Order: sequence, then C-alpha cells, then structure tokens
Amino acid sequence: MAYKAKIHITLKEGVLDPQGKAISNVLGSLGFDGISEMRQGKYIEFSLDEKDHLSAKNKADAICKKLLANTVIENYHIKIEE
Repeated sequence: MAYKAKIHITLKEGVLDPQGKAISNVLGSLGFDGISEMRQGKYIEFSLDEKDHLSAKNKADAICKKLLANTVIENYHIKIEE
C-alpha cells in the first residue's frame, strides 16, 4: 500500500539556532516587531510502499535515525498518511 511520510525536524531546546536568530533580526529590521524565539527547521516528505501503517512509520523512523536527522541535536516528528 502507498503511504506518504511527512517529517518535521527541529533543533532540540537549548541548541543554538543561528539561522533562526538571523531570520528574527531581519524581521525586526523590516518592521515586524515582537518576534522572538525564532527557530528554523526542516520539512521532508516522501512516498513509500509498505504493507501497513506501522511498517511505514517504522521505515520512516529508521530513515530519520540513519540519515535525515542528527539525533544528538535534532528532534523529529513523523506523520504517516495513506
């Protein structure tokens, strides 16, 4: 069965996010006041063919752990859709 994996990857709390800080600074210079604690992450989406929802989630989890996310400094959230 065809499934779609939607992965959100974010830096863990306490990990410095220089890109988020740069975005926040630029927004301030553009007149968007009151923006703080900006964090930048990654969104990855792919299709996979598995026998059931659990198998699809397990494969997506293995892909995240082995390649997509640096689990020392990043968290990830997986959503599987049919």
